[in-house]
Amino acid sequence: MKISEILQPGCVCLPLRSTEKAAAITELVDLLQDKGFLADRDEVLRAVLDREKTRSTGIGLGLAVPHGKSHGCKKLAMAVGKTAAPMSFDAVDGRPCNFIVLLASPADETGPHIQALAGVSRLWQNEDFRKSIARAETAEEIYEAVTRHEA
Repeated sequence: MKISEILQPGCVCLPLRSTEKAAAITELVDLLQDKGFLADRDEVLRAVLDREKTRSTGIGLGLAVPHGKSHGCKKLAMAVGKTAAPMSFDAVDGRPCNFIVLLASPADETGPHIQALAGVSRLWQNEDFRKSIARAETAEEIYEAVTRHEA
């Protein structure tokens, strides 16, 4: 599964206005709501925040992938944001986060949800991709980096 099959160009935010984890998650859920991907914004936000309480989705190297499954989501959707300044996300490597990929999916779509999470993780392992994200100054540059580096 290609990330560009899920991520729409209008669902990229740079910079995120938020400076802390819950606010950044809310900002990205609101972006999905604004673009019409959600049937129930509050239900999706609750699902993502509840998931975050069980274990941080700060996976390391500056990346966080908050995610949740909810009946409030119409179809698999993704929003990404680059922070203005690194923020704490309780990452497993203890480093701050500067790139957030929020994934929301319907409650009954486990397979595509897992595939999307794996795809994001694979993409982030590419050092050239991480460098492209670090240099990106516009949402368009982030989206272009995704399409250029995905397998």
